[in-house]
Amino acid sequence: MPTPPKPIIVLTTENKSHRTKAEKEQRKKAEEALETGVALKERQIVKKNKVAHKEFTRINELLKNIKKNDALYEPVINRYAILQAECEDFELKRESFYRDLLEFTNDKDRLIDSEEISISTYYKMKQSMQSTIIDLDKQVQAKRKMLLDIEKENIMTIASALRSIPKKVNTEEEDDKMKNILSRKRG
Repeated sequence: MPTPPKPIIVLTTENKSHRTKAEKEQRKKAEEALETGVALKERQIVKKNKVAHKEFTRINELLKNIKKNDALYEPVINRYAILQAECEDFELKRESFYRDLLEFTNDKDRLIDSEEISISTYYKMKQSMQSTIIDLDKQVQAKRKMLLDIEKENIMTIASALRSIPKKVNTEEEDDKMKNILSRKRG
């Protein structure tokens, strides 16, 4: 898969592009046309969640650095931040259940010997805890898949926007040359 063209800011910074001034100017105008000029805003639900707010702030800073913190990306970045927080919450719950299961397993002999629970109750409780861990794992995996999908789509959206910018400037001189060639072949 070919790499997408570099944004004009990168071409300017590198100062080693083979593009003409006219091509660079056209590219700059085309890139500017893809921006709304409005910075993305954090939604209230994201602000209230400590983890989501931290993730939103991190991503917003990264997008500012590449001049892509545009309101056009606002819904997806807010959604991404919330999903990140939900994913972390499920991971913490899963770890808590896992620690409880280990503690329960380590206390097996004591619980059964002291007749606090029967052996069948012990195994039922253990199976229930394991099922809960598996269910939480499924939730985490579903959230991670959503995060990955957003990450892919977000990257592809930016890349496809850059690919939509023409690489060459269509000058009148080139058009005239083409007209001359065509008219010679006809005549």
